[in-house]
Amino acid sequence: DIVVAVIDTGVDYTHPDLASNMWVNPPEFGGTPGVDDDGNGYVDDIYGADTVYPDGDPQDDHGHGTHVAGIVAAQASNGVGGVGVAYNAKIMALKAAQYSGVLSSSDIAEAIYYAVDKGADVINMSFGGYVRSSVEEDAMAVAFGQAVLVAAAGNDSLVNLPCQPPSDDMYPAAYNGVVSVSAVGA
Repeated sequence: DIVVAVIDTGVDYTHPDLASNMWVNPPEFGGTPGVDDDGNGYVDDIYGADTVYPDGDPQDDHGHGTHVAGIVAAQASNGVGGVGVAYNAKIMALKAAQYSGVLSSSDIAEAIYYAVDKGADVINMSFGGYVRSSVEEDAMAVAFGQAVLVAAAGNDSLVNLPCQPPSDDMYPAAYNGVVSVSAVGA
């Protein structure tokens, strides 16, 4: 019953390792095609939303978000690919990255608000940058009371300190209340 919102380049919700583990938005799934049945501004947002080109189709056109979703919740015992660390979790797909993989603070914040509104338990952000954003920080402050916030530390061999100088902090991992994840060793 755990819902993990993957804010990234989208998710290939038809992927054989992910299709059965996709979160479904009931009002849209059982609603009228072409209509915003839940009144949230996204038409037919069955598996999540695209905040870059605001619509209800979070299909991945880059690959990174699908990769991340697979690490989280790839189906177990289906004879396809690997298995996710939380293979019983549901993935809410939130496309906040352009085709190039670049994300804007406003698209990230909108995806966070969507995840909060739809009840995500965990919000995963496997991206980062060196610029602090009050727009992102405000959205995360709202989400903090409801969801576990997880972000990539950046893996640039730099120290991440919570919202303090120096300017080499990686955001969103350096924001207060965010679980920062990094790799160590080779």
